[in-house]
Amino acid sequence: MATHRFEKRLQFGPEATRTITRLLTRTDECKGYWEAFSHLSPEYLKRMKHAAIVSSSGSSTRIEGAHLSDEEVERLLRDAKIRRLATMDEQEVMGYLETIRNVFDSWRAMKFSESLIKHSHASTLRYCEKDSRHKGRYKFAPNRVEAIDAKGDVVGVIFDPTPPFLTVKEMQELTEWTQRQFTKETFHPLLLIANFIYEYLAIHPFQDGNGRTSRILTNLLLLQHGYSFVPYISHEKLIEDHKVDYYLAMKKSTATWKHEREDITPWVLFILGVFAEQGEMAVALTKGDHTENLLSQNQLIVWQDLQKSGISSRKEIAERTGVNIRTVDQALRKLLDLKKIARVGKGRATRYSLAVKDGQRVKARIPQ
Repeated sequence: MATHRFEKRLQFGPEATRTITRLLTRTDECKGYWEAFSHLSPEYLKRMKHAAIVSSSGSSTRIEGAHLSDEEVERLLRDAKIRRLATMDEQEVMGYLETIRNVFDSWRAMKFSESLIKHSHASTLRYCEKDSRHKGRYKFAPNRVEAIDAKGDVVGVIFDPTPPFLTVKEMQELTEWTQRQFTKETFHPLLLIANFIYEYLAIHPFQDGNGRTSRILTNLLLLQHGYSFVPYISHEKLIEDHKVDYYLAMKKSTATWKHEREDITPWVLFILGVFAEQGEMAVALTKGDHTENLLSQNQLIVWQDLQKSGISSRKEIAERTGVNIRTVDQALRKLLDLKKIARVGKGRATRYSLAVKDGQRVKARIPQ
């Protein structure tokens, strides 16, 4: 049986193989650490997920030339129910935001398929009036992959993708091959995700919205293969931060697209580097003195009050903060368990102070 061209291009030279292996190992170590040692509070994870959704939506659309800042995305999300999405930027951001939120909440119920790819595209473009003709439908006219600068201007052509009449065939081939390989486990799943996204972008199956949909699918596939830190650190933001490298990696790799000897090393190194950095940023959330990451909102208020006010009774804390006395008690128990505070005295004379370590009061960062 002939070797498929995707399998051929996933065979790399010795130097690239060493780097790829190192990146895969780094990312999988982060995955394992997150699963074993992430004991962050549900309230904190909820805040982190919200921040990642906002950041991902802003970054993913800015990569394609939109202009809304994360602060503007946040305001748009807050006011979405009472305002009309008047501009194209607002329409693109809201479509992405709702789609990525759905992926984060429902990825277990989503089956990777051509149908899902089309649905993801339609969902991402759901509010885009200019795209109403082709939402969820493969392209009907040639389209170029172009580099967009920070002003939204085209600064160069990356490559010419698959013509419309071959798009159905090539998307079916890509999706079916990827499905089989995920089942066979011949290749590392991150390599398969990297290959899928590369080929998807090379085909550029939809008239518009391909980049945004590729990043939605990246999140989905990472979650479906066990990278559970994905909803808390935005890979879209990392791509935006390295936008020039992103375009350059695609340009270098597509120079040999469909040649006898394809070399997608630049793309694979770039995207695996993004995954590794994403994982390391997630692990960093669980390390060091991140006391506030382990606390609920009210527990955090109590912790901040003790840092500011010093030794205090539970009643004094409740009066200063406005937090219910029972909730103060719960917070104090949690901080005692974390060894962040110490109990001084007994009975009605009990007070609480910051714990002492090596002769120094332990202080954690107070979020601004």
